[in-house]
Amino acid sequence: MIGAALWWTTSFLSGRREAWDGALYWVLGYPLSILACAFLGYSYPQRSWRWPLLLFEAQFVAMCARNGEVGGLWPLGMVMFAIIALPGVLAAWLAARSTSM
Repeated sequence: MIGAALWWTTSFLSGRREAWDGALYWVLGYPLSILACAFLGYSYPQRSWRWPLLLFEAQFVAMCARNGEVGGLWPLGMVMFAIIALPGVLAAWLAARSTSM
């Protein structure tokens, strides 16, 4: 839900069909997504890698819902969201690791 909300909000505020086409996503939406990944990793430290993947794939679903279609390039879209989730995986892992110290 967090990922979809961030996607829709930045898409709406930037006036772009896809949030990542606007600077607002990269300046606000993406850093907040990474911060949310860290928070989720800290709150639920077991298998913390799953939270960033869920959060960013929820952004993919939000993008498809906003566009009203999945489109023919959906596999590439899912790969792109998985790639941009990697800093979130690191943030969640570091936050989860800090709970065991």
